[in-house]
Amino acid sequence: MTPIFCDTHAHLDYPDYAEDFAPMLERAAVAGITRLITIGTDLESSARAVKLAETHAPIFAAIGWHPGNAIEAPEDIRAPLRELARHPKVVAIGETGLDYYRLPSASGGTALDDAHYKAKQITLFQQHLEVAAECGLNCVIHTRGECFEETLALMQPFVGRVRGVFHCFVGDAGQMRRVLEIGSLVSFTGICTFKNGQTVRDTIAATPLDKLMLETDCPYLAPVPYRGKRCEPAYVKEISEAVAEVKNCSLEELSAATCATAHGFFKNLAR
Repeated sequence: MTPIFCDTHAHLDYPDYAEDFAPMLERAAVAGITRLITIGTDLESSARAVKLAETHAPIFAAIGWHPGNAIEAPEDIRAPLRELARHPKVVAIGETGLDYYRLPSASGGTALDDAHYKAKQITLFQQHLEVAAECGLNCVIHTRGECFEETLALMQPFVGRVRGVFHCFVGDAGQMRRVLEIGSLVSFTGICTFKNGQTVRDTIAATPLDKLMLETDCPYLAPVPYRGKRCEPAYVKEISEAVAEVKNCSLEELSAATCATAHGFFKNLAR
C-alpha cells in the first residue's frame, strides 16, 4: 500500500494549473497525497482557495495576505478574514509573516520606502494573528530575509493561543529549536532534495519526527528529479522519500508522524 501524506502548502488557485487541474489532482491521489491545503495570498486568492476547498473533497484552505504584497493590502483586513474563516474547510490563517528579502530600496526606493513597507507588513501580520486567536486557528508563517528575530517577537504575545508553522523552512537547527520553543512547527519543501540543500537536510535531521510537516509550495521548488519544472502536490512523494532517508525512518513511520502532526495543527483537516 502506498504511504499517505499531506501537502500542507500549495497554491492551487494559481493559473499554472488551469489547463490540467483534474489530472493534477488525480496524480496526487495516485501518489498517496490525501490532503492538500491551498494557501491564500490576498483576499481574492483566499476566496478562490475556499471555493476550491468547497468543490474538491481532498482540498482545504488557508486564508491570508502574503507579506510580499503588503503595500496593496487594505489598512485593516480583519473583517474579511473573519468572514472567510467561518467556512468549515478553512483550516488556518495565512500565509502571513514578514518578507524583507526584496526591499523597495533594492529597486530604486528610499530608506523611507523600506520603513513603510516593513511597517505595513508588521501591521498585517498582527492582524492575522489577532484573527487566528479569535477564530481558534493556527497560522501559516512566511519569513524570508533578515526578519526571523522580528517574526518570533511579534508572535510572542500570542504564544499559547496561536501556533505557527514556519513554512518552507530553511533555517539552521538552532532556529528550528527556537520555533519549537514557542509551540510552533517547521515544514520542509523540495529544497531538501537539492544539491545545495545540505543545511536544510541537517535541520531535518535535528528536528523531532513529530514536529515537522511536508509541503511542496507548488508551483515553486519542484524536488529533484523535477527541479526547474512546475511543481505539483504529487511531488510530496519525492520529498517524503528524501526526508525519510535523512531521518533514517520508514515511509510508513514518516506518514504516521507527519499526518498526525498536520491533523493536530490544522483545524478541521480530518473532515
